[in-house]
This record gives sequence, structure tokens and C-alpha cells, in this order.
Amino acid sequence: MASIKVKYRPSTIADHEGAIYYQIIHERKVRQLNTEYHVMPDEWDENRSMVTTKQSSERKSFILSIRERIRWDVERLTKIDKRLDAEGLSYTADDVIDEFRRYASEYSLFNFMESLIIKFKQHGKTRTSETYTAALNSFKKFREDEDIMLDCMTSEIMEAYEAWHKQRGNSPNTISFYTRILRAVYHRAVEDDIIENRNPFRHVYTGVDKTIKRALPLPTIKKIKALDLSLSPPLDYARDMFLMSFYLRGMSFIDMAYLKKTDLKNGSIVYRRRKTGQQLTIAWAPEMQAILDKYPDNPTQYLLPIIKTDGINERCAYRNIGYNINHNLKKIADLVRINIPLTMYVARHSWASAAKAKGIPLSVISEGMGHDSEATTQIYLASLDTSVVDKANSLILKSL
Repeated sequence: MASIKVKYRPSTIADHEGAIYYQIIHERKVRQLNTEYHVMPDEWDENRSMVTTKQSSERKSFILSIRERIRWDVERLTKIDKRLDAEGLSYTADDVIDEFRRYASEYSLFNFMESLIIKFKQHGKTRTSETYTAALNSFKKFREDEDIMLDCMTSEIMEAYEAWHKQRGNSPNTISFYTRILRAVYHRAVEDDIIENRNPFRHVYTGVDKTIKRALPLPTIKKIKALDLSLSPPLDYARDMFLMSFYLRGMSFIDMAYLKKTDLKNGSIVYRRRKTGQQLTIAWAPEMQAILDKYPDNPTQYLLPIIKTDGINERCAYRNIGYNINHNLKKIADLVRINIPLTMYVARHSWASAAKAKGIPLSVISEGMGHDSEATTQIYLASLDTSVVDKANSLILKSL
């Protein structure tokens, strides 16, 4: 086993900070591992080999953070040494240092998350890579781009991250979105035996609150449908895509964008949800065809006029179009005096709400926002006979 000690090297210049380094001795060979930590001479206790501070010091919080980071480093060095010793093979103090540096380069939170994001992209999990990137960027802003080792993540840090979000006015669900991803990353590192689980997320919220209902009643949908938007093609297009989503039983915009012409056959749309992989069948109604007939035939393989150019980044294309549609839907909301943010997602909520208002049993369609997740709704839909759901959809469309 190696001997690991914390040492202090005073500055050659009077009243300047000295440097903290680690001394590693194994089989009588002494090696030094420099750190980035610097403290004043009176902030170092030689007898106890540790940094120290006075209660009244202005640098108290800074010194305490260095003390904590030194503790983590020594703990990591000790763990590496024990593992090398347990392997039963000959090793040196340099091996301990090399492994420590390798760990620092590979198992910081930023580096570990970036490696996961690359893997997600390689495996075609584009959406997952995007959500992980969003969480990483958020945490980087909180840390002001200062990386942190995975085994240095503590409950106090995560509570501070949660408080930082609250100060920025973010909702509990937004905060939970980021902390759940960070928790998944942390648990991945635990499962890979990179770190021990210290449960740093135990005091932060990682659930999902039921949000304010975002459904429009049928009379409001009728008003949107009746608007004369012929002089404003962008608004007209946004209204059409909103109604198409509603007609298609609240189909998500990404599923609409990727509907293929071959998905429409024998009077029905047959497609798989990109989020869940579940196959759904929807009867093609005259209302849907009327919207499709308003636009030139899509020159691509796709059915609806959303992705209309081959050889482009299709995901970026649909996202940009979706952004423009939602922007224009807010203008439509002003025209019909809707007091909730009108987006494409409202179409899904509205269809579920309309189905319930028509007395359709919950075994046929569950109210969109009445479940903890969208997957619950999809489980209900997937388990039903398609004709029953199509009958429900027909009842709703006839009400417009």
C-alpha cells in the first residue's frame, strides 16, 4: 500500500500564496502530484497537514471549499491505491498518479456527460442526446464552466443548483427535468463502478407536478377553425397544422412531420410513435383531406407540408418550422382571445379533453393531463380496438 500525504510548498515570494501538493510513497519511491490549490502561509497547519481558517476570515468559504476538494482528492487516491493493491499485481507510485489523472480526465461530470452524449448520437438517440446536452449546458452555467468530479457531487451542491434555478424563476417541472437527467448520469457512473452512491439528489425535487391544464373547449376550436386567415398565409398554415394535430387525435408535431405518404392507405393512417414505438391506426377523415388539398403535393416522401426539401437536416427543419408555427399560434390566440399559451401541444390536450366532455369512457381515451406521463395515455390507446377510438374521433370532428 502507498502512503499518501498532503503537503504545502511555500512561495519564494514573501506574503504570497503557496501551493498544495500530494506526496505519494510506494516501495520507498517518492512522487509528487501537484494541485491547483493555493493558500497563504497562515492558512496552512503543518502539524495537522491541512488548510485552516479563522471564523472571521473573508476567505473562509474559499478555504473550506479547498479543504473539501483536498479531502475528495485524497479519498480518490486512496481508493485507487486500494484497487491496484487488490489486483495483486506490481504497481508504482507513478501508476497511482497516472490513474488519478486518467480519472480526472474521464470522470469529471462534464467529460462523462459529453461521452454519453456522443454515444447517444452514435446509436441514433438524437432526442436523448439533445436533452442531456440541455442539462449539461444548464449545469455549466450554474458552475460558471467550472467542472466537477462525479464523486464530488454532494447534496449541498444539488440543493444550490435547485436554488439557482428558483432564483431564475424556473418552474418545479423545469428544475426536475434537469436534475432527473443529472441523477441518471450519476447513477450510470455508480452502475459502472466509477463512484460510490452518496445519494446527492436526496434533498432536491425530481418528481413531475401536474401542470395547469392546457386544453381548449370545442367552441374555441370552432372559433380558430372559422377564422379567415387567407390574407396571412403564415397564420393560415399554423392554424391548419394545429387543426390537423387535433383531427389526428392530438398527434405530436414530430410524428406529423415524419408521416410518410405510404403511411396513408386504405383510408387510414398507420404509423409508429417516435417516442414510444407504439403502432397506431387513425381513420383518414374528410377534414384531414381538406387541409392536405390546400397545399401542393409534398415533393419528399412525407405526407404533410412540414419537411418539404430532401437532403437537409430534417430534425432541424421540423424544429424550426415548429418554432414558427408556435410563434404564429400565439398571434391566433390573440385573435380569438385565448388566455393560455397556444402551442401545437395544446391540440393534444384539447382532443383528450373534448373526448372526455363527449362522455367517451376513460377506457377509450384518458384525459391528456390527467396522467403522470404521456406514456400512460399511449398505453390506454394502444390497448383499444382501433375502431372504437376512430368512432370517438368521428364524434369530436362532427362537433366542429
